[in-house]
Amino acid sequence: MPLVLYNTLGRTANEFIPCRAGEVGFYGCGPTVYNYAHIGNLRAYVSHDLLVRLLRRRGYTVKHVMNVTDVGHLTGDNDEGDDKMVRSAEERGKSVLEVAAFYTDAFFHDTERLNITRPNVVCKATEHIDEMIALVKRLETNGFTYRSGGNLYFDISRFPRYGELARLKPDELKAGARVSIDGNKRNPHDFVLWFTKSKFENQALVWDSPWGRGYPGWHIECSAMSMKYLGEQFDIHAGGIDHIQVHHSNEIAQSEAATGIHPWVKLWFHNEFLVLNKGKMSKSSGGFITLQNLVDAGYAALDYRYFLLGGHYRSQLQFSYESLTGAQNARKSLLGSLRHLAEKQEGVLPSVDGAVCGKAAEHLVLFDTALDDDLSTPKALAALWGLLKDTDVPPGDALRAAFQMDTVLGLDLAKELAILLDAPVQIRGDCAEIETAIAERAAAKKAKDFTKADAIRTSLKAKGIILEDSPQGTTWRVE
Repeated sequence: MPLVLYNTLGRTANEFIPCRAGEVGFYGCGPTVYNYAHIGNLRAYVSHDLLVRLLRRRGYTVKHVMNVTDVGHLTGDNDEGDDKMVRSAEERGKSVLEVAAFYTDAFFHDTERLNITRPNVVCKATEHIDEMIALVKRLETNGFTYRSGGNLYFDISRFPRYGELARLKPDELKAGARVSIDGNKRNPHDFVLWFTKSKFENQALVWDSPWGRGYPGWHIECSAMSMKYLGEQFDIHAGGIDHIQVHHSNEIAQSEAATGIHPWVKLWFHNEFLVLNKGKMSKSSGGFITLQNLVDAGYAALDYRYFLLGGHYRSQLQFSYESLTGAQNARKSLLGSLRHLAEKQEGVLPSVDGAVCGKAAEHLVLFDTALDDDLSTPKALAALWGLLKDTDVPPGDALRAAFQMDTVLGLDLAKELAILLDAPVQIRGDCAEIETAIAERAAAKKAKDFTKADAIRTSLKAKGIILEDSPQGTTWRVE
């Protein structure tokens, strides 16, 4: 059965065929690191992780790129409001880069707890200013820009396909022109490529450019960084549905205007909101819920991941503590069923590798079929439960099939089961070696060698050591 995915561009579900056979270039919009991610934000990253895991199960080599926005994102996507990074730094009495570093670490701590596979490339906006300037130069050379009030803008009137992703109609764009948000714009849907005039007298982060000393608009960041690591055309771009109307529409316009390539991205993958009784969760409304809030309330991070699996990524998902308790109980029951199977074969756990035969294979086919149908995780969970309830499946076969399903579901079933069975956790390396590695990571971060710092964290995790960063320093614990 072919892998069928829904493409926001065109609003159709079609067989997924990558640009290059066997390879997938995947870009997911990452966090703006001015505060903790809330659980609604984290739904997007679990969705991205599920798709990447599915693609790898299907045999594709996936290059997953995620940006970290540490400069230039205003509270309004349409070039309005305060600079989120500056406002957060002022409130906390820290520098912008100190705030960004702290919340970047906090974000990846959350993704680790949710068993989200770390992207192949994590790219920070502040480290790719040259690429952004080069891309804006191409747009200027191609005639898509104008200067006004000290800033450089993208002129959407020069790009006839503007708004195609969001299905904006030409008459709606013209009507919108009568409503002025930024008096320097010819059309309110035009957007800033480079700011030199800011409402903040002492903008924290500025760089020299052909248009004056300033900083990039938010939208140009993703275009420049995705094309640096994935090329001028790639397979999948992912993000929340709130990005469709402005951010992703602007990305398409500036990328295709610069390169002349259409379509710039073959498939647009958007997840729906996590909602509360009062509506969409957001930081601006206050009172948002973090993953740590759930942990403090007695839930495991993987309880929340299980809860998310119960909803299709393109459907709104209503959050409540009652529904999370239901997911917690279901996950406990799932692990109990696996433990019962393991005890039938004296606690010996099969490896995830190897062929799945007989009736277990039939359940695995049902599982794969569900995921091939636009990543239907509710049906995939049903297939897992069907496997575990089938008394005609030998315990070893059931466990191996469940572990193979978990390569996509990401519930860490083999490790959780080993803990239930009191299997020892192997830590390779003594305390002195761990402390030395932590010191080396701190030195790398101070030198802004974040690639090395990330590699040290990953290496320690492979040895069963989890690092936890805080304003007081870095501590470690056994996973």
